[in-house]
Amino acid sequence: MTEKFDVIVIGTGPAGSSVAISCAQEGLRTAVIDERAYGGTCPLRGCNPKKVLASAATMIDETARMQGKGIAKPATINWQDLMEFKRSFTEPVPEAKEKSFEKAGIERFHGQAQFLDEKTLKVKEKVLEGEKIVIATGARPAPLPVDGADHLTYSEDFLELDQLPKRVIFVGGGYISFEFAHIAARAGSDVHIVQRGEQPLKSFDSDMVDLLQKKSKEIGISIHLNSSVNAIEKNDKEYIVKASKGDEEVSFHGDLVVHGGGRVPQINDLKLDQGGVNHSKTGITVNTYLQSVSNEHVYAVGDVADTNGSPLTPVGEMEGQIVSQNIVSDAKQEANYNGIPSVVFSEPKLAKAGLTEKEAREANYDAKVNHQDISDWFTYSHTNDAPAAVKIIIDKKTDLILGAHLIGGKSDELINYFAMAIQMSIPVDKLKNVVYAFPTAVSDIPSML
Repeated sequence: MTEKFDVIVIGTGPAGSSVAISCAQEGLRTAVIDERAYGGTCPLRGCNPKKVLASAATMIDETARMQGKGIAKPATINWQDLMEFKRSFTEPVPEAKEKSFEKAGIERFHGQAQFLDEKTLKVKEKVLEGEKIVIATGARPAPLPVDGADHLTYSEDFLELDQLPKRVIFVGGGYISFEFAHIAARAGSDVHIVQRGEQPLKSFDSDMVDLLQKKSKEIGISIHLNSSVNAIEKNDKEYIVKASKGDEEVSFHGDLVVHGGGRVPQINDLKLDQGGVNHSKTGITVNTYLQSVSNEHVYAVGDVADTNGSPLTPVGEMEGQIVSQNIVSDAKQEANYNGIPSVVFSEPKLAKAGLTEKEAREANYDAKVNHQDISDWFTYSHTNDAPAAVKIIIDKKTDLILGAHLIGGKSDELINYFAMAIQMSIPVDKLKNVVYAFPTAVSDIPSML
């Protein structure tokens, strides 16, 4: 027997949950499906548990910087205690999410969803029909074309380690590698990052990335650029990562090899072709309303949608709100990705919003670039927080901020003010005239402009 719904959401992460709750509140008969525990990547095996570990690493860094400046004993990480603390945040999530769906009157299904036709899905032995189907299945680690890839440990596994190995190798130079490398290094591990290209973290300002690499090396992280991994081998004692660096063959030895080579949309098992849903390796092909270009009953939000948005939780939540409006009100709302902030939670933290200096030049803006080393400013020098730097890109014609790029201990919070200025088109002169609390990192904004 086929159960019929107004809206079916596949995926229960922040993006999918946003759609399901909003539609249910508007009186639409709504169902959710997830093959894994309810909650999604960010709360269970991504952003939130990572932030718990990263915050511990920050505390280690802060006490280390202040040795001889009033702090007498360096702190250390007890990995087992830290993981137990981390689980206090993740373990309650699935049950709490299930209860929130139940309270909203949402029907709940567990299992792999697969299309049978344009409006019909199969979940185990159940058949569901939806007038609208929203795909919010997120992303998975990108397959790496290397021999021995089955020896890789993935980010969610790293976040569940009961013991942290003494030697850790990260394959790839993206968010995951740098964030986890800083955690592991400050917990006492010998850490290597093996990056195929000449610059890691390619979407970030290269000057800021250079400062992060320098700091990473200072705390003992070895970064190997232009090194393409060919194979991962395992013997009785260790893992061996073999790579090519130009004409040279190099090897790295460790106790754990972690996948840090990016993520791809999680769409392989949905049988999209049976639903007439066009897709590519970058996700489900959607129009500006986040609706499938080939099946009007289907929408996609978050990491699974092929859009100009970055694969970030706030982007998925924004897209979820837009799709909810478009479904409930038959509206034509569109996503605006201008000025979305992004942060690498290393220590120091790396942050950006808007255009890079290179992108602004390529777009033919007549841009003013304020690039400053701010490590001697009181905000940073009173805790020995270095490096700290900022680069603000301003359109001379409109006096609007085009891009903001920061590195330093306060960057994760500070970037939001610049993102707000970009998204709301607040001119520089107005930002300079705001009276800010002092001494705070935010009070430095006028001097950065």
